[in-house]
Amino acid sequence: MDLKKLRKKMRKVQDEPRYEHTLSVAYTAANLAAVHGGNVEKALRAGMLHDCAKCLPDHDKLELCKKYHIHVSDMERRNPSLLHAELGACLAKELYEESDPDVLNAISSHTTGRPDMSLLEKIIFVADYIDPGRTKGTHLREIRKMAYEDIDRAVVRILRDTLEYLVKTKTDIHPGTQRTLDYYLKHEKVS
Repeated sequence: MDLKKLRKKMRKVQDEPRYEHTLSVAYTAANLAAVHGGNVEKALRAGMLHDCAKCLPDHDKLELCKKYHIHVSDMERRNPSLLHAELGACLAKELYEESDPDVLNAISSHTTGRPDMSLLEKIIFVADYIDPGRTKGTHLREIRKMAYEDIDRAVVRILRDTLEYLVKTKTDIHPGTQRTLDYYLKHEKVS
């Protein structure tokens, strides 16, 4: 589906703040892709689709997970918003005609990351976090600068800050987040 049609469809299914965030992430992802030698068009599509399941009511998310055979953990059942990434990849494929596996993986992993992410996955993960409309984040200014210099370091900083925040607020930690950080600390030699 071309980007113009995709924008129109996202505008219909997202509330205004989510739609603004979506546009911002898409353009931030395109910029990151241009800087890091990624595919700008794929970054735009993944950015436009990354939250395509975010505005669904929790009950609908749970029902759609059954339809797409997505395993739902007890933690995700308590916090269905955690399901929007993996569910979003399914909806992107079925409703928005996205067939590129890298784009679908980028949508699926944009909240927790995953070990051994592709460049596009890292770009969407980082772009979602550094969205210019976002104002909260411990090291946001530093991460925004870092994202254009060393995307791997930005990924690690985001993961660390996310885990620190979740511990501090006594919020459930998705095991994928810790697994992703452990992988990058071990394999990417970033600190």
